[in-house]
Amino acid sequence: MSGGPLEGVRVIDMTTVVVGPICGRTLADQGAEVIKVEAPGGDLLRTMAQGSRNPGMSGKFMNFNRNKRSICLNLKHPDGLEAMKRLVRSADVFVSNVRPEALTRAGLDADSLLAENPRLIHCGILAFGRGGRYFNRPAYDPIIQSLSGVAGTFERAIGEPRFVPMVMTDHVTGLIAAQCIGFALYRRERTGKGEAVEVPMLENMASFVTSEHLGAATFDPPVGPSGDGRLLNESYRPLATQDGYITVGPNTNPQAFAFFDAIGRPELKEDPRFDSAANRSEHADEYFKVRGEGLLQKTTEEWLAIFEERDVPAARYNSIDDLLDDPHLNDVDFFTSEEHPSEGRIRRTKIPNVFHGGMREDKLPAPTLGQHTSEVLRDLGYDDAAIAAMRDGGAVT
Repeated sequence: MSGGPLEGVRVIDMTTVVVGPICGRTLADQGAEVIKVEAPGGDLLRTMAQGSRNPGMSGKFMNFNRNKRSICLNLKHPDGLEAMKRLVRSADVFVSNVRPEALTRAGLDADSLLAENPRLIHCGILAFGRGGRYFNRPAYDPIIQSLSGVAGTFERAIGEPRFVPMVMTDHVTGLIAAQCIGFALYRRERTGKGEAVEVPMLENMASFVTSEHLGAATFDPPVGPSGDGRLLNESYRPLATQDGYITVGPNTNPQAFAFFDAIGRPELKEDPRFDSAANRSEHADEYFKVRGEGLLQKTTEEWLAIFEERDVPAARYNSIDDLLDDPHLNDVDFFTSEEHPSEGRIRRTKIPNVFHGGMREDKLPAPTLGQHTSEVLRDLGYDDAAIAAMRDGGAVT
């Protein structure tokens, strides 16, 4: 391995599905050596997601687990658990989304591991924070979307609760976990000491929602209703043109006034409902109606040309499949093709963020289950005879 701001950092990634793997992938993409520890059955995402050429290698698993090595350990077997602890003793970071009580039973809790490796950053991704009544309950993304108010934003906007059709709370919390690990590594550079970090999904997503939508209820007593009325408006969505959809975002006065000129309604610049950003927000229903009616006059491409000339923020609407042909993403080589050693030709997405001091240079394909077990164990000092005995005894796969 070479390159990237996290070059030389070893991460033990004992996570599954999305919230943990996106954390590990983020660290791996920036140069960390990430060793994914899987149980004998493998990460659930290997098989629960649709779309694969071979069993255990779903497209979704491959996207969340690139640039990692996989070791398969049976932590219920004493030799497997000992290999795990030896692995953590060699590491800078241990990240897990296993429930805390289970970690404690296995001796993989922060107190136990930091006693043996005082420089370790021990990151636990939790569903619910310690001290609350939900602590140690199981949860997946839709549970958190429901509890945190994410689904409730849809109820306010369209009259019924819905889930964002992505595991958004997993994504957000996993990225925050990677951020927290980076903060902890920075402090370790100054103090020489590791630490325990806990990243709860519910609290992070409740913060996410309330930062956006607490609004007038920020004040005690409230000075108005909660929620950002613009964002909760039913018309806050891509709007129809003559032949498709477009999204426009004229927020400043110059942008809004240019938009009014473009749709042939220059008189609206003097309308007290629309002559300032504050007034346009207060009269969001009327403003969205004006936008919706005006955009029906022309095609999407015609509007895009007009708005580009007038410096009005606007963009075409992309379906999921349209992303594969988006001209900007093609310009920056966002999608590339490569040969996966077991899965054949695949698409790979570009690491979006650029560190001009150097980026990870090698690219590891998503691993098959236990692909690197022997390799990693040899790095830890196990010889071939010991590894064979561990396989025969069911400690490793």
